[in-house]
Amino acid sequence: MGFREVNHKMIEATVVPGTRLYSQRGAMLAYRGEVSFTPDIGGGQGGVMSMIGRRVANEATPLMTVEGSGTVLFGHGGHHVQVVELSGDTLYVESDRLLCFEGSLRQQTVFLGSQGGVRGMVRGQVSGQGLFTTALTGHGAVAVMAHGGVVEVEIAPGRPVHVDPQAYVAHHGDVRNKLTTAIGWREMVGRGSGEAFQLELSGSGAVLVQASEEKL
Repeated sequence: MGFREVNHKMIEATVVPGTRLYSQRGAMLAYRGEVSFTPDIGGGQGGVMSMIGRRVANEATPLMTVEGSGTVLFGHGGHHVQVVELSGDTLYVESDRLLCFEGSLRQQTVFLGSQGGVRGMVRGQVSGQGLFTTALTGHGAVAVMAHGGVVEVEIAPGRPVHVDPQAYVAHHGDVRNKLTTAIGWREMVGRGSGEAFQLELSGSGAVLVQASEEKL
């Protein structure tokens, strides 16, 4: 299989017998061949807990399982689409920014509080985004969505990167995250800009940042 970038808002995925893709519902734009699309009520390879995680994160629709033989054009809402190739490593993606991924990848729903403690838990409340991130591990392709394009910023030991939580798309590597702010916790609740708080990523790896703070 594999993903081919048709333009910055659309990719073409090849589907072959005996393999499968997972996509966000409504992401299919067109297809050729004998291809089937089935709602995945089990939450992909992450199982029921993965599905519950997406529900809590306000993702009301399940993933779609894509199988058969042919090619499929994927895109969603006119958003910028970025393809990431994994070679045995793990990519953490904000769940609502995940467009589609190859079934060869192992999926897991990660509670952000597990990395950032209480601050990671609060992040979802103040940024308006979900508390859950999708972790994809293995060898295969992932397509993520963003507003206005994506830039990859390197994270090096001793050189943490601070990102507006609403501009965060994904990250990979040996990275820890926590929410930091220059104002009091009571004042922070309800605010939604990076000037009030930032997501601090430290360690070794990279973070994908979108050009706009607009939510998907």
